Amino acid sequence: LTIQGDLDVQLAWPWPAIRANTVTFANPPWAQQPLMLSAETLEVTVDAAQLLHQKINLPSVKLGGATVFLEQASEGRKSWLLDKAQQNPDSAVQVGHLEIDRGTLGYDDAARKTSLRAKLSTQSDAGQSAAPAGLTFEAEGQYQGLAFKATGRGGPVLALLDESTAYPLNVVASFGSTRIAAKGTVTSLLKFSGADLALAVHGSNLAQLYPLLGIALPATPAYTTEGRLLRDADSWRYEKFAGRVGASDIAGSLKVVTTARTPVLTGEVVSNLLDMDDLGLAIGLRPGSVAQAVAKPATGERVLPDLPFNASRWRSVDADVKWRAKRIVRASALPLENLVVHLRLNDAVLTLAPLDFGMAGGHLTAAITLDGRQSPIQAQARVRAQKISFAQLFPAAVLDKRRLGQINGEFNLSGQGNSVGQMLASANGKLGLVVTGGEISKLMMEKAGLHLWEIFALNLTGDRSVKLRCAVADFDVKSGLMTTDALVFDTEITTIVGVGTIDLKREQLNLTLKQNTKNTSPLALRSPIYVGGSFANPTVQVDKGRMAVRAAGALALGLVNPLLALIPLVDAGPGQDSDCGELVREAKAAPTSGAKN
Repeated sequence: LTIQGDLDVQLAWPWPAIRANTVTFANPPWAQQPLMLSAETLEVTVDAAQLLHQKINLPSVKLGGATVFLEQASEGRKSWLLDKAQQNPDSAVQVGHLEIDRGTLGYDDAARKTSLRAKLSTQSDAGQSAAPAGLTFEAEGQYQGLAFKATGRGGPVLALLDESTAYPLNVVASFGSTRIAAKGTVTSLLKFSGADLALAVHGSNLAQLYPLLGIALPATPAYTTEGRLLRDADSWRYEKFAGRVGASDIAGSLKVVTTARTPVLTGEVVSNLLDMDDLGLAIGLRPGSVAQAVAKPATGERVLPDLPFNASRWRSVDADVKWRAKRIVRASALPLENLVVHLRLNDAVLTLAPLDFGMAGGHLTAAITLDGRQSPIQAQARVRAQKISFAQLFPAAVLDKRRLGQINGEFNLSGQGNSVGQMLASANGKLGLVVTGGEISKLMMEKAGLHLWEIFALNLTGDRSVKLRCAVADFDVKSGLMTTDALVFDTEITTIVGVGTIDLKREQLNLTLKQNTKNTSPLALRSPIYVGGSFANPTVQVDKGRMAVRAAGALALGLVNPLLALIPLVDAGPGQDSDCGELVREAKAAPTSGAKN
């Protein structure tokens, strides 16, 4: 400590006062900057009673023309601590109130990729006889690896440790792509023991708040929120916030309690309108990947989400949050509404239960657990479809909506992986869906049976309904390969039976559908239908070789007698009714082999 100018000491108990000019205080030798403090003028009061306990407590400090550099070394040493190891926080100089007139503050922490430089000045209010109006500051640099800028204004005296005075603060700051604006009061600038701030936050991804908050948030598209931030004892509350995430609106209140070893996040969030595309990043879907895969099959883009979850951050917070979305925007092919989800995160185990969608007049309810305590993540999912209207799900396939069939079923799967795609690629379990009752388009079924005569007739007379006896899709899933145990679509005129596989690992379809006609058709191609290709670009084909043979037979017989040409094209039937009761019982049984409850 060097004093090169005048020194004045006013003895008083318990707070003697010291005034000095041209003062410097050196940094330790390992620091990058030689001086921790240099000041043209220095005024301090000293708590003499604390000196008796070998503690330096300065209730008030006033600096003029000052430069302060603080630094933390990679091994934990801090330049402002006065013990020899410079790691004991009790050895720090305690400053209650700080007033700066023209100053520069620098802080470096290489291990945390942080380097900040700030300029501070106290401006006077000319309307009140040059009384100090407040401190203004400008700062820039790097914080936790993010580009940082801030400007703001506060009261004339910085209440660093004062827990009885609310300090006024108005600041606008940016951390990378995140922008924060806050206006209100803070109690104890160093301890942040209290706060009441109007807070607005804008950014490109909520997950990017992790370096600032130290707790994990889901990946999202661009967002903006405004609310009231309150700090009280050991809790933070972001109350009555409202904003948008992507095209979806959000509102609610959140609370973080910091008394336990792990912070606990609780709250409720409501969306009047949820765009399902905004959930893509949260489940690991690359933006635009589905559209790219559909538009350009040769690129090999995948449809299933493949961005990995950052499970290493899940231990940063425990959570219990409820979210409800009233209206859901999605393609009409997937009619969804009224999302209700209860999210829990405890010791890196993420649970979504219940996860409930209103879907086509019914419900799609799921219980999903992702165990992030080990890598890869262990996943379990049980999804139940209840009373989903076949007519609403496939509106073009059903004519009479007064007689509706309903889809019911259950998926029970377990897998492992650090992305949704990897989890499905390793999945084991069972999938079963059944539809009983209702009516369906006859024209659609005749097209599936390749009955040319009936298709021609219905196009002339108009479509009509036929009875749907049952539809069953029952798959066994092993190591990501779905194999048909039963795939039947049975109506009063045609039964379609399918066999094959769906490969979740390679995202490939390999199904064969065979039609069993229950009525004689005078003109039919009678060929199996092959469903193949990728999830993004499925293909539907008929057996061209078999059709060519029939066409050649018809041509040969036509040379003998034109009427004989029709014989190879006649589908004589009759196909048999399926045992719907047995099929439905087997699908509903849904054995859980390979899946964990």
